[in-house]
Amino acid sequence: MDFIYDFIRLPLMEMGKAGVLPEFFQYAFVINALLCALVAGPLLGGIGTMVVSKRLAFFSQAVGQAALTGVALGVLLGEPVTAPYVSLFGFCILFALTMNYTRNRMRMKQDIVIGVFLSVSLAVGACVLLYVTAKVNMHVLDNILFGSVLTVNNTDMNVLIVIAGLCVAVGIPTYNKMLLASFNPSLAQVRGINAKLYDYVFVLMITVITVACLKIVGAVLVEALLIIPAAAARNVSRSVRGFFFYSVAFATVSCMLGIIIPMQFEIPVPSGGAIILVASIVFMMTAGVRMVSGSFKEAAV
Repeated sequence: MDFIYDFIRLPLMEMGKAGVLPEFFQYAFVINALLCALVAGPLLGGIGTMVVSKRLAFFSQAVGQAALTGVALGVLLGEPVTAPYVSLFGFCILFALTMNYTRNRMRMKQDIVIGVFLSVSLAVGACVLLYVTAKVNMHVLDNILFGSVLTVNNTDMNVLIVIAGLCVAVGIPTYNKMLLASFNPSLAQVRGINAKLYDYVFVLMITVITVACLKIVGAVLVEALLIIPAAAARNVSRSVRGFFFYSVAFATVSCMLGIIIPMQFEIPVPSGGAIILVASIVFMMTAGVRMVSGSFKEAAV
């Protein structure tokens, strides 16, 4: 897909050099970052509505933190430290499905099961990291924890686009069924919807999306981008459709502005943090609108 990226990048870089677009457009890594933002923003915003509805914020955080262990295992097994995707996806998918299976079988409270699995994952990661510190620069792991959208390469974009395509192909036809299964599992069963199956499908989608977006906003912040735009959308939505599209719009705008504003005004902040700060400002604005306007106070989305 390199020729497609070049087809998009080269004209924009020429316009940046000619002064038609802001100067930072002349750099390929900026175009890469904006392309990733255009894919990751709608993806995280859309799936975030389900995360908020199912109250799985803590779950996505646990998956993000488990990625650190996946990276450590990947380095230990000889994968490249900048792209240990096999270990990342393998460990995180196994972690998420096992955690969901345990939650369903033991009927324990969700936060307890997630807390136990998160603690075990971090403990394993800390132990494995001791063995890999001699092989890698530990600062590389900062990109996993806090993201670095300005360092994404064609491989990272390929992974993100493939995951986005798979999730859209699965998520759009099944969105209403997953939403009904999350709001009311009993009613979903009565209507012939296998709530547990869709629960596993949704868990799998959260996991692969979280891993694919690690390079952009990082393990620590990816759950924030799943939750904050959806929470902001909920403040100003009167319908499920509005809830979904507002969340997609807020997440996309946050990603784009979080990349552009620091470069345009030369603000020395990391892109991942800037994206979350923009999303937080959007949330505060919508919260203000909800408190001031009586029309949104009774919204039940």
